[in-house]
Amino acid sequence: MAEFSIDGRMKVKTLKKQFKEAFGATLRVYKGNQFADEDATLASIRVGDAKGGELKCAGNLKVGNFENKMKELFGVKVQVANKDDNALANNDITIAAAGK
Repeated sequence: MAEFSIDGRMKVKTLKKQFKEAFGATLRVYKGNQFADEDATLASIRVGDAKGGELKCAGNLKVGNFENKMKELFGVKVQVANKDDNALANNDITIAAAGK
């Protein structure tokens, strides 16, 4: 099963690319209500008092849990969309299932 690590030094475009390669689903990354700059690091778009650290991202993680962990650890709002990026994934399915 695909898996990768995320940390605050990672750029938005790298995160989105690795997420797509690992799971087939599309990741939308936001700064406020706008899409985040592709060249920004996760730490630079952080909102609030995020803990920071590292998140191991595996395909069996539920979409809703992944989105919450990204907000909690990095202070970054993300949403998982299907592989064609034309609909958001259901929060109760796994991120691997979202890319199918």
